[in-house]
Amino acid sequence: MIFTLPNLPYNYDDLEPFFDKETMKIHHTKHHQTYINNTNEAIKKLNKFKNISIEELIIKLDELPPKTRTFIKNNAGGHLNHSLFWKFIKKNVKINDEIKKQIEKNFNSFENFQKLFEKIAMNHFGSGWVWLIKKNNTLSIISTKNQNNPLMGKKHSEYSGYPILGLDLWEHAYYLKYKNNKKNYIKSFWNIINWNEVNLRFNLKN
Repeated sequence: MIFTLPNLPYNYDDLEPFFDKETMKIHHTKHHQTYINNTNEAIKKLNKFKNISIEELIIKLDELPPKTRTFIKNNAGGHLNHSLFWKFIKKNVKINDEIKKQIEKNFNSFENFQKLFEKIAMNHFGSGWVWLIKKNNTLSIISTKNQNNPLMGKKHSEYSGYPILGLDLWEHAYYLKYKNNKKNYIKSFWNIINWNEVNLRFNLKN
C-alpha cells in the first residue's frame, strides 16, 4: 500500500479564527506529507507490509526490522495521528448526549474533563499529543511524546488504548498564530471539536 495524503473535509480557512489558514495549510501539505513520504520510502522494500493499513502497521511494530523500526514508528505514527486529527476538528458541531454522558460518568462533569484535558496538555513537556482514550469501556486522558499513539501499546508508547479524541501539541500546530501561548491554543480546541467523530469512535471499541 502506498499511503497518500487524505483530503480535508473543509477548506484551510474554515476553522478560523481558532485555527488559522496558513497553519492548517502548512500542517497538512508539508508536515503531514513528509510523514507519509518517509513511511512510504521506509516500507517499499518490506513486502510483508505493502498491503497493510496505517493502523495495522503501527500495531505490528515488533514485526518490523529493528534497524528501521524507530524510523517507521515515528513517521507512520505521524501519518496516523494527523489523519485522525483532521477528523477530530470541525466547526459548529454540538456535543451529543451519548458522549457527554460518558464523559460525565468518567470525569464527574464535563467541566472537570475540560480542566483535566487542559492540565495534561499543558504539563506535557516538548512535542507530543494529548488523547482521550477508551479502554475496557472506560475513558481516560493521557499524553504521548513525539508521534506515539496509544494504539502502539505500552512497549512502544507510554500507554495503550483506543484514541477517540486527540490534540496535536507540537509547536508547528500552533506557533504561527499563538506563538508561545500554548494555553490559548489548547482552549481554542473546544470550539472546533467534531463530537460526531468522537461519538463514532467511542462506539467502535469496548
